[in-house]
Amino acid sequence: MNKNKKLFIIIGVIFLIIMLLIGIDISTRTTFPGSKGNLKERMAPSDTLETHGEKQNRHQ
Repeated sequence: MNKNKKLFIIIGVIFLIIMLLIGIDISTRTTFPGSKGNLKERMAPSDTLETHGEKQNRHQ
């Protein structure tokens, strides 16, 4: 194996290790969307999210 090929393999392995560490770091800081409970904002129908003033103006 010549010098250039060894250098390429070493740099490639270092790059893969760095990418793996970044992926692990990101995954530990975030949560899976399905693990959050049901938030009121997601459960409420769109009509209940309107303000009281908007409902009055629309029905008049």
